[in-house]
Amino acid sequence: MVKNEHASTSVFRPAGTVEGLEELRSLVNTAIDVLAAAHTVRGGPVREGGPAAAAEAARRALEGPLLPAEPAEPAMAFRELIEAYAEFSVDVTHPAAVARMQCPPTTVAAAAELVTATLNQSLHAWESGPFALELEKYVVGELTRLAGYGPGSGGTLTAGGSLSNLMALLAARDNTAARRGAGHPFQDGIAALERRPVVLCSPATHFSIGRAAGIVGIGEDAILRVPTDLVGRILPAETDRMLAELGDDVLPIALIACAGSTDEGWVDPLPELAEIARRHDVWLHADAAYGGGALFSPRLRGMLDGLAEADSITMDLHKFGWTPASSGIFLVKDAGSFGPLAQQTTTLNAGDDKEAGYFGLYGTSIQATRRSDALKIAVTLRTLGRDGLAAMVDRCHDQARHAAARIEAEPRLELAARPAFSTVLFRYLPTDDRIDADAFNGALRRRLMAEGTALLARTRVPREDGTQPVFLKLMMLNPATADADLDLVIDSVLDTAAKSLAEQQD
Repeated sequence: MVKNEHASTSVFRPAGTVEGLEELRSLVNTAIDVLAAAHTVRGGPVREGGPAAAAEAARRALEGPLLPAEPAEPAMAFRELIEAYAEFSVDVTHPAAVARMQCPPTTVAAAAELVTATLNQSLHAWESGPFALELEKYVVGELTRLAGYGPGSGGTLTAGGSLSNLMALLAARDNTAARRGAGHPFQDGIAALERRPVVLCSPATHFSIGRAAGIVGIGEDAILRVPTDLVGRILPAETDRMLAELGDDVLPIALIACAGSTDEGWVDPLPELAEIARRHDVWLHADAAYGGGALFSPRLRGMLDGLAEADSITMDLHKFGWTPASSGIFLVKDAGSFGPLAQQTTTLNAGDDKEAGYFGLYGTSIQATRRSDALKIAVTLRTLGRDGLAAMVDRCHDQARHAAARIEAEPRLELAARPAFSTVLFRYLPTDDRIDADAFNGALRRRLMAEGTALLARTRVPREDGTQPVFLKLMMLNPATADADLDLVIDSVLDTAAKSLAEQQD
């Protein structure tokens, strides 16, 4: 018994101690070697072989027990797992990794993550992270000014846009209900509302809004889809009409605006929607998780005119911001909007402690223990500066325009629309009319991924005739990608498509 106890404690070296830091130094060097080797072995944006190859690699690497009887040597256990993890990860630095909103993070952000993990601060109580608390307040304050909010605004860092949108509907539900004398759902439950709550948004609003509506008790079926123009932007006149025609038994909780749609990058008419929301006393939330990056660019900032009129804003700096996930932001025009969360009394916010300055950020988040994500954001923004960030955002915009021009020049490729921001939607048009273009493009995307050639996303683009054909999507988030690299990606699409067609004809 004594021997086993000694064995279990002798391998524990806290990362922040002198001994732990020496071991950490060695492990970091190992990690760097493994990452460099994986970059070479991978050969492309992802290892070839598709899901089967990844599953087989996981089977080999994870065949032992997660919790072995005896302690393992740290360097060996560490290397065994990270080698497979790195080799079969997506290389977000590769020019052909243009599928998802995963940016290549800056080196300072990655280094900040190491410090954050080593010190393991939390934000729910002062004694869990004194400087981390001040740092988050500083970062939030700076970002509220960037968004155009004035004094009295506030916010919190979140795990991402989905959680920020959830907080937006929570704030909209409780603040709208309280302001209009319709009840107090945080305390009394959604069933206590005197009228049926609804949310208005466009058909293209991010799917996290529907999930958030379900979580906060409003329900997905209570989402009313507002008609849009041919691009997909909400029509203000239709919004006004729908709100005016709601019955007395209905309580409009929120109007959700896209401030940079994830497919085509368009922005809803924020100034007009803000005026309508004020007139009907409805909470306006702007989902700028993707489009918020335009704030860094003098060239593109005009896309977001009216953003500061929204009651709340979602942003993600793990998209345009070049920090690792998670770096979500939820901002509110009025810091008092956190009222329902802040008023919940626990041992974390005792009055006498708060008066003496010993209080955390429990009242601004739906989480208790919460890691400090502000450090990687702060070091990245300070390192890049306004000019650096502007140049990086503009470069991604230029990449999208280059790719679009190249696609337009190819007879067998169809461009959905000129890019508004940094996404490009296109599809391959098979020469044989008997081939289902939707099925072909879906299979083409999977083949490119399985062969480790390119990582593309897919979506559906609504047409005037009511159809929604499948389109492939390029997402530009790597400023280091050259135009020639994008040409190679498009060449790969054309070559693989031609190969697939030839195989079907054999």
